[in-house]
Amino acid sequence: MKYVDEFRDGALARNLAASLRAEVNPGREYSFMEFCGGHTHALARHGVVDLLPPNVRMVHGPGCPVCVLPIGRIDMAIGLALGRGVVLCTYGDVMRVPASGGLSLLRARARGADVRMVYSPADALQLARDHPRREVVFLAIGFETTTPPTALVVRQAAREGLENFSVLCCHVLTPSAITHILESPEVAQYGTLALDGFVGPAHVSIVIGTAPYEPFAKAWRKPVVISGFEPLDMMQSILMLLRQVNGGRAEVENQFTRAVGRDGNRAAQAVVAEVFELRESFEWRGLGEVAHSALKLRPAYAAIDAEQRFGVHYHAVPDHKQCECGAILRGVRKPTDCKLFATVCTPENPMGSCMVSSEGSCAAHYTYGRWRDIPLVAV
Repeated sequence: MKYVDEFRDGALARNLAASLRAEVNPGREYSFMEFCGGHTHALARHGVVDLLPPNVRMVHGPGCPVCVLPIGRIDMAIGLALGRGVVLCTYGDVMRVPASGGLSLLRARARGADVRMVYSPADALQLARDHPRREVVFLAIGFETTTPPTALVVRQAAREGLENFSVLCCHVLTPSAITHILESPEVAQYGTLALDGFVGPAHVSIVIGTAPYEPFAKAWRKPVVISGFEPLDMMQSILMLLRQVNGGRAEVENQFTRAVGRDGNRAAQAVVAEVFELRESFEWRGLGEVAHSALKLRPAYAAIDAEQRFGVHYHAVPDHKQCECGAILRGVRKPTDCKLFATVCTPENPMGSCMVSSEGSCAAHYTYGRWRDIPLVAV
């Protein structure tokens, strides 16, 4: 038996589905937000949503790092690649995110910009070593999961004295975004929804642990269950949330005990704290300005900060007027509420960020869930 098969067992899934049906109160509705884009993908790919009771709604949160990156940040990277002639390195999905003027990093490359896909920041660092006469910039994105590798290469570049390597830092923080969703009037003015609890992210929690989620349980009385990515993980986590809500409890529980502890990865946290510090504010696509929700390089590493090295500044850019990515990222709309979904906007021709990454709500629903929207016709 393959190890993963234990978490995709059909008989166990049927048992969990029966437990979910037995647990729900038929007289009420339940809404749980899965913050992580990986969980959104897993729910759609494995058909978990179809096994849930009809009064249990899963709300897709802003946990796709490509999706929450605002247009203005992509414009900064394109400006460096086209205007400054740097070698711009980043992850594959980022290259396809639509930016201003019909551009993306991929289309900028077609216009002559030197934009390269890398699998890790270490690839960008090696590129700088191999081409000492070229300025190499790594566009760093992601939540707490991808921040430690960026911190390591920044520290290594400083130790080696590499003068042609820098980082355009767009790393963001999960707890700040959850707080913003729960309490921010800026989010409320765009539409609100009642949330009964959160499925906490898996990979992020491996790094930061479960402790940072405890304020959501205590201050806002919202239960949080850290979940793995497999279908049985997701079903068990939703069952744990149901039992908390029905029992009047609001606690942080850890379903993903095989990988997550309360304190997280202390070594990873230490290197991040050494290299990065908090930004006062950072714009998220769909959430607006979120205080203390992102990272920047500390003054000791200013020489490796691309924003300072090249004197680039962020300018907010509105999304496409008909694109509903912002509302989808807040959980107040579904992909099918967007007029562009599956017509103008497809994974091959994304109009918004939620259709770019496989973790995006629109891309996940387009790939795995569109058949549910097609009405059955009797033959």
